[in-house]
Amino acid sequence: MTEEYNALINNSTWTLALRPSNTNIVRSMWLFKHKYNADGTLNSQQVGIDCDETFSPVDKPATIRTVLSLAISRYWPVHQLDVKNIFLHGNLSETIYMHQPPGFRDPSHPDHCLSNRHGTYTAYLLLYVDDIILTASSTTFLQRVISSLHKEFSMTDLGPLNYFLGISVTRTSSERADMLGCHPYRTPVETSAKLTASGPTVSDHTLYRSLAGAPQYLTFTGHDISYAVQQVCLFMHDPREAHLSALKRILRYIQGTLILGLQLLASPTTSLVAYSDAGWAGCHSTRRSTSRYCVFLGNNLLSWSSKRQHIPSRSSAETEYRGVANAVAETCWLRNLLRELHSPLFSATIVYCDNVSAVYMSGNPVSIREQSTLR
Repeated sequence: MTEEYNALINNSTWTLALRPSNTNIVRSMWLFKHKYNADGTLNSQQVGIDCDETFSPVDKPATIRTVLSLAISRYWPVHQLDVKNIFLHGNLSETIYMHQPPGFRDPSHPDHCLSNRHGTYTAYLLLYVDDIILTASSTTFLQRVISSLHKEFSMTDLGPLNYFLGISVTRTSSERADMLGCHPYRTPVETSAKLTASGPTVSDHTLYRSLAGAPQYLTFTGHDISYAVQQVCLFMHDPREAHLSALKRILRYIQGTLILGLQLLASPTTSLVAYSDAGWAGCHSTRRSTSRYCVFLGNNLLSWSSKRQHIPSRSSAETEYRGVANAVAETCWLRNLLRELHSPLFSATIVYCDNVSAVYMSGNPVSIREQSTLR
């Protein structure tokens, strides 16, 4: 705690001020784990009372893959940094008063509270709360950026990137599914069977939700399990035995593909290509369709998705068109991201679709307006 407190003082995070009257004072405490109120809600700030809104600065997975792809293609060094504490460093539009931290109250001002007020080289810095990926166009410039960050914040240079957001996994002796020695499967899901909300329910809903949530982190680099994981996560509210069997199949597939991962190669970064597909009315319960796409920058896979559409579609053409629209929206976002990274694309993005009707609808704005009017 002393190290955390000293880091906050060195960063001039706050100044001591007399406690004003008729002002809400935010509580201060050392939080070692999540603390909950008696009704199960998380302690302690309330939106609209203690704050207007709160957020943590995080990157989308596609952003991280894009930056890593650019860095690898340009042979840039990539380092990982860790901020020792994540107390607010931003500029505020209002004044916030907070009690002094327990155990570190200023003896000469015990009644005061904390007050916080409002070239030629290229570097990319990705921030996920207090974890940082930093890459630059030269090693010298990268070290200059790290030195500048050290002057402003208390942080540690962890050296070349080898672990970020669980991408690099360390095997331990404990696991929850008791399937470390299971026989692997070659595919993550059966191609013929469809999951439905019927059949006997599982005995332990909490265990199912825990096991279904864990593979979602693997989809950060495991595009091959995205559809299978999406399917089993649809039934977290009421899992059945068939869903648990499908989930165990995913785990068996992972057991046989532990050495596989997402490979990013030194590749041209001048073209963005997307592939779109959709399954019409695949959900037997809601008759909603599933959209899928993947986007490549050169030879590197940057973004992918397998997601159930929000409303039912009346035809396979409408389903495929919605899938194309989702893929186009993602490519537009990636093009804007590349422009912000000073790596703009000067050629059009090609989106491939295997449905002729959807292709004709995409090229005929009159037809699109008619479809919208009919709905």
